[in-house]
Amino acid sequence: MDRAGVGRVCLALPGAVLEHPFGDDHDAYKVGGKMFVMVGAMGGVSFKVSDIAYEVLTESGRARPAPYLARAKWVNLPDIGDWPDADLADHIRSAHAIIVGKLTKKARAELGL
Repeated sequence: MDRAGVGRVCLALPGAVLEHPFGDDHDAYKVGGKMFVMVGAMGGVSFKVSDIAYEVLTESGRARPAPYLARAKWVNLPDIGDWPDADLADHIRSAHAIIVGKLTKKARAELGL
């Protein structure tokens, strides 16, 4: 998968929007104002994972703790192409679901989720 592919997967999710809070070269995908995936200027991708997935992915070496976001259980792939497209798409959908689950009922209702 490439940067555009990540964008297609993210924007196909309900309520997802693309913003550039860190500059035009960083793509931040958000739902309800909260980020769930970010593609960096150098082509790496970071995304939110569950506590268990964070431990499994970082301890196995499949992903590394995301710079600045590891404390919030985000992982990073320095190269988007490091994983098969289907696996990455599954993790993107999971990241979206985790963030949606943290939104208030009112916010979910406003987004139609």
